[in-house]
Amino acid sequence: MTARLSSAETAPADGDDRPPPARFAYTAQTWKEIAHLLVNLPVALLGFTYATVALVTSGGLTITVIGFPLLAATLLGARVLGKLERGRARTLLGVRVDEPSRLPRGLGDGLLQRMWSALKDPVGWRTLLYDVIRLPWGILTFAITLPSLFVLWPVLPFIARGLTNVDRMMVRGLLSPSDELERRIAELESDRGIVVDTAAADLRRIERDLHDGAQARLVNLAMGLGLAKEKLLEDPDSAAAMVEEAHGEVKLALQELRDLARGIHPAVLTDRGLDAALSSVASRCTVPVKVTADLESRPAAAIEGIAYFTVSELLQNISKHSGARTASVEVWRSADRLLIQVWDDGRGGARLDAGSGMRGLAERLGAVDGLFVVDSPVGGPTTITAELPWRDRAETP
Repeated sequence: MTARLSSAETAPADGDDRPPPARFAYTAQTWKEIAHLLVNLPVALLGFTYATVALVTSGGLTITVIGFPLLAATLLGARVLGKLERGRARTLLGVRVDEPSRLPRGLGDGLLQRMWSALKDPVGWRTLLYDVIRLPWGILTFAITLPSLFVLWPVLPFIARGLTNVDRMMVRGLLSPSDELERRIAELESDRGIVVDTAAADLRRIERDLHDGAQARLVNLAMGLGLAKEKLLEDPDSAAAMVEEAHGEVKLALQELRDLARGIHPAVLTDRGLDAALSSVASRCTVPVKVTADLESRPAAAIEGIAYFTVSELLQNISKHSGARTASVEVWRSADRLLIQVWDDGRGGARLDAGSGMRGLAERLGAVDGLFVVDSPVGGPTTITAELPWRDRAETP
C-alpha cells in the first residue's frame, strides 16, 4: 500500500521502497509509522509467546514420538506469522519484501520427507528468531512513542522515522526470502534423487531388453547350430534348412541389438547431430512429422541426448495415443536455452498425471534445470514445450 504524499513530499523512485524524508508536519506516512510503533508491543508479545512456548514444548518432547512433528508444525506456523509481519510492514512502512517460496516438495515425498523439509527450513527459523528479539524492541518503541505523542510531538516525526528504520532493517534482514543458494541446494538434492532413479530404471530396461530379446535369440541360434552340426553328415538337407533358419535368427538378433543401441544413444545423433537424429526418429512415426531445427552449433552431448529422447518419447505418444493426422517438431536456441516444441492436431487431453510418460519427462528435464509445459485441451491440438539449459559442446569434458 502506497501512502498518499503531501505536496511538500516527493514520491520515491520506482523500485525504491525508502520513505520520503521526515518533515515536521504530520503526514499520512508519519501517522502510519506511529501506528506501527504503537502496535509493535502487542504484536511482539504474540510472536514471543508463540515462539517460546512452541519451542520449549516441542524441544522438550523431542525425546518422544511427537516432538519433531510438533517442531515442524511450529516452523510452519512461524511462516504464517512472518507473512503477517511482512504484510504489516508493507502496509504501514512501505517495505516491499518478496514472499519466500514454498517449501520444496517432490512428487513422491511422503510425510517424513515433508517433515524433514520443514525442520531444515531457514525461513521458519529466521522468523522464530525475529519473534524472539522483537519483544524488547517492541517494549522500547512503545515506551518512547506513546509519551512522545504528548511531550515531544514537534519532533516525533523524526523519532518515528528513526525507530521505524530499525524495523525496516529487521524485516529485510530476517523476513526476506532465503538466500537463493540455499534454495538451489535443496532443489538439486531432490533432483539428484530423480536422476539416480531414472538411471537405475534405464539400466533395468536395457537388461530386460537384452535378456528377453537378443539374448534369447542368440541362445536359440546356438542350439540350432549345434543340432545342424550333428546332422551335417547324416542329413545334409535338414542341416542346410537349420542353418538357413539360424541365419534368419542372426539377422533378427542384429536388428534387435541395433534398436537397443538406438535406445541407448543412436549413432546418427553422435555423428550428425540433433537435426539428423530427429529427422530419423520422425521418419519412424506413424504420423507425418515436419522437423525444423534452427541450431548454428551443437549443444553439449548430455543436453543433446536429453533433447533427442524427449522428442522421441513425445513422437511415440503421438503414434500411440493422439489420433493425429499431422505433427511438427521445432528446435531452436534462445540466448542460453534450448527450446523444443512438439505439436500435433490429435484429440488432445494429454496431462502430466495421465500415465503416458509425461511425468517422467518433466522430472528428467527438471533434474537438469529444464522446463516441461503441456498445453493439450480436450479436442486438441496439443502443444508441448520443453526447455533445456544451453551448454556449448566445447565446454563438456
